[in-house]
Amino acid sequence: MSPPHRQSVAQISAALGIHIVTLYNWRKAWRLQGEVVPASEKEPEGWSAADKFTVVLDTAGLNATELSAYCRERGLYPVQVERWRQAAQDANEKPVLTLKEQKELEKLRAQDQREIKALKKELQRKEKAMAEMADLLVLRKKWEAFCSEDAEG
Repeated sequence: MSPPHRQSVAQISAALGIHIVTLYNWRKAWRLQGEVVPASEKEPEGWSAADKFTVVLDTAGLNATELSAYCRERGLYPVQVERWRQAAQDANEKPVLTLKEQKELEKLRAQDQREIKALKKELQRKEKAMAEMADLLVLRKKWEAFCSEDAEG
């Protein structure tokens, strides 16, 4: 189940004759102990965020040699681990706005809301005009049909 082999629970069950439920229980216990046991045979980039974060935590204090060994054991690349570490660090960053920037954003938002309202009103007016035009065209066709019947009859 664990990398680098990434075999599914069904494959392991069939190969070793261990019941599937037992394997799922073992995987759950390993995950609770902090082991990296992905829930599927997916490539590392398809792992869950929890599995990636576990790898980041496991490798936090490792030097380059230890990191390389860790990655070889699990079928990973040090570049992947570094990318996951950076993503974890960036996830908690919040942009800090000054009071001036915040007021400016509020002003822009209010302006956008006014513009949206005006555009909706204009759209409604144009839709109404198009409906009237369509009615006039239908009426014109009916009038032409009526006039052509009178000329024939």
